[in-house]
Formats: sequence, C-alpha cells, structure tokens
Amino acid sequence: MNKYLDISKEVKAALSAGKPVVALESTIISHGMPYPQNVETALAVEQIIRDNGATPATIAIIGGRLKAGLTPDEIEYFGKKGPEITKASRRDLAMLCAKGLDGACTVTTTMMIAHMAGINIFATGGIGGVHRGAEVTMDISADLEELAQTPVMVVCAGCKSILDIGLTLEYLETKGVPVIGMGTEDMPAFYTSKSGFKVDYKVDSPAELAHFFKTHMELGMKGGILVGNPIPEEYAMDPDVINPAIEKAINECNKLGIKGKETTPFLLAKVKEITGGDSLESNIKLVFNNAKIAAQTACELCKSNHYIPKKYKNNI
Repeated sequence: MNKYLDISKEVKAALSAGKPVVALESTIISHGMPYPQNVETALAVEQIIRDNGATPATIAIIGGRLKAGLTPDEIEYFGKKGPEITKASRRDLAMLCAKGLDGACTVTTTMMIAHMAGINIFATGGIGGVHRGAEVTMDISADLEELAQTPVMVVCAGCKSILDIGLTLEYLETKGVPVIGMGTEDMPAFYTSKSGFKVDYKVDSPAELAHFFKTHMELGMKGGILVGNPIPEEYAMDPDVINPAIEKAINECNKLGIKGKETTPFLLAKVKEITGGDSLESNIKLVFNNAKIAAQTACELCKSNHYIPKKYKNNI
C-alpha cells in the first residue's frame, strides 16, 4: 500500500470483506457550494450509497495524507474551509504530500487515490473535458488523461455543460475510453439529459454495467470507463434557460481573463447566479442519482464471478 495513503476503518473493513465501495470526490464539498449546504449534501450522498448497499469513501488530502474515506468531522472541516483548500490535480499531489497540506480531490485525483485503495467505482457530478475554444487555449482537463490510464469506472451526468461536449467525446475516443450511456444512447449534458452527441454503448441496468466493467478489468485494459447517467427529467433544466446562461457566463469569464483551474468554479458559480440558484439544485439532484447508480453497480460487481446478465448468456 502507498505509504501516504490512509484508508478509513469503515472502508478498509468493507474492502477486506469483499463488499462494495464507492468513491466520492471532495471538490464538491470545498468548491462546489457554500457552507453548510456543502456538508449537508456530502453527508446525504454518503447516506444514499449506504441505502443502496455500498460503503462510501469520500476522498481528500488532509495534512499531506491521502484519505480514502472521511469522518463526518473531516467533511465538516472541508466544508468550513471551502475554497481555501487547494483544488488538487495530478500535478499537485507530490507537493501537497511533501508540505503536509490539504487538497480537495478532483475527478483526476479521486480516481488515482481510489485505485491505490482498491476501489473500482466512483460517483461524481460531471467530469472535466475540453473547454470551448481549446483549439486556441489548449485548456483540456486532466480528467480525460486520467480516464485513459486509471482503471476506475466513473459514473457522472456527462461532462459539464460549460465545456465542448463534442470535442470531449472525440478526445476520449482517441484515448480509447469507452463512454457508456445508462439507459440512453445520447450523452447527457449535465443540467439536461441530452446533448445531441451519441455515446459508444447503451446499457439498461447496473447489472449490465457491472458486467461490462468486469470484462474490461479481466481483459487487463489500461484505462477506465465513463458512464453518462442522465439527470432525472423532473430535475433537468430547460435548455432555453440553461444554454443562454452558460453562454453569458463564458463571455464574462473571457472578458475577465480567467484561465486554468479557476475557470470551472467561476463558470459554475456564474451560471448559478444567472439562474437564481436553479442550476445548483439540479447539480445536487444529479449527484444523488449518480451515487445511487454507482452503489447499485458496485453491489452487482461484488456478486459471484460467474454472474452474467441473461442477455449475454448466448455469447458464451
């Protein structure tokens, strides 16, 4: 085990017993919403995972230690410090550990630490991707590179709508990352259920999703799998409302010259402001939905090694 890694007692017990565990990121706590709503949401997501038969493992860096599984007090600590905590990507890990600092884990670092701990399934809101105008700025999230090299299944509601979804999917195709739609052939667009871009494959149940991932691992594939799980329609935003809000936020971001890892937090906050908070409510609901599907998939993955969904039995 990595000498910088601490696995909580609850998570360690579940892993040792071969029980399902789902990883969760910590940037949603520190950078995703204000206190105390951030803490309330984080604890609610953990409870959803427990209610669906799995153990949650919120992942963060505290005092230079990589944490797989946080206590309620640690989640409270992250929630109160908020944006003061460094938003940690792959390039930041060594420095944060060397200096004994805190770090909020993005999709990238959550995947890394989950893999170190032996956790295969990760639920988040949306992944990073290729930013609009990346042909000039070269602003491409490290999340995509991590998906290409770390064998963790990431359940999300698509890449964030502030990004270029088409280019993001092209990038993932180049890197050989399978993009699977949960009950859909259309890539979800975070706040809305459809983007107009097709996923690689569609599945209809957590059992089928687990079977695909199990096969992926048995083949020794290098990278991960991205699952696009659409936001429930009752919580989806009207495209005629959210899309202009995104365009307005991007224009303001460009005018202010905001770049790099400050871009996404600024855009999400600005969209929330423009929509009167409706986008944040949708964000919370889609995270809840992703946690549920991830937990159910993790449970299926932990079933008998000989389990095969009925629709595939004719292939063996």
